[in-house]
Amino acid sequence: MERLAPTKANLISAKGSLKFTEKGFELLDKKRNVLINEIMNYANRARDIQHEMQDAMIKAYEELVKCSVSIGFYNVYNYAKELKVEDSFNIKFKKVMGVSLSSIVIDKTLKNNANIPTLASYFIEVKFLIYELAQIENNVFKLSNEIKKTQRRANALENIQIPKFIEIVKEITCVLEEKDREDFFRLKMVKKKKG
Repeated sequence: MERLAPTKANLISAKGSLKFTEKGFELLDKKRNVLINEIMNYANRARDIQHEMQDAMIKAYEELVKCSVSIGFYNVYNYAKELKVEDSFNIKFKKVMGVSLSSIVIDKTLKNNANIPTLASYFIEVKFLIYELAQIENNVFKLSNEIKKTQRRANALENIQIPKFIEIVKEITCVLEEKDREDFFRLKMVKKKKG
C-alpha cells in the first residue's frame, strides 16, 4: 500500500477517492444487474422459441408425410429443390449498457404468401425461428462476456480499491488525531507553565 504523508489535504483526497470508488462500484453493480435482467429476458424468449419450433417442426413433418403419401416423396423432393424462397428479414441493433445487441425483424408476409404451399410455409416458419434463436444466442454470448468483465471490475473495486482507501483514511485519521492530542497536551503544558 502506498504511504501518504498524514496531512489534512491527503485525508481529504483519500476520502474523495474512496467516495469516487464506492460510486464506481455502485454503477458497476447496477450495470451488472441490468445485463443479468437482459439475459433473463433472452432466456425466457429462447425457451418460448424452442416450444414454438418444436410445434412448427411437428406440423412441418406431419405435412411432409401427408404430401409424400399423396404425391410421392420424389415429387416433393423435386418441388422443394425448385422452390425459391427469399429470406425476408432485417437485422437492427440496439445498445444496452454499451453492448451492441442484434434484433431480427422478419417479414411475416413471406410466411403467409398464398403462392407458397403449406408444407413450405411450415419449414419457413422453422427457419425463421432458428434465425431468431441464433440471434438470441449471439446476444446472450455478448451479454455474458460483458457481465464477466463488469464482475471483474466490480470485484477489483470492492476487494482491492475500496479497502485500500478505507485503510488510508483510517491511517491518516489516526495520525492526525494523535497529533491533535499531542498538540493539545503541549498547549496544556504551556498554559500550566505560564499560569
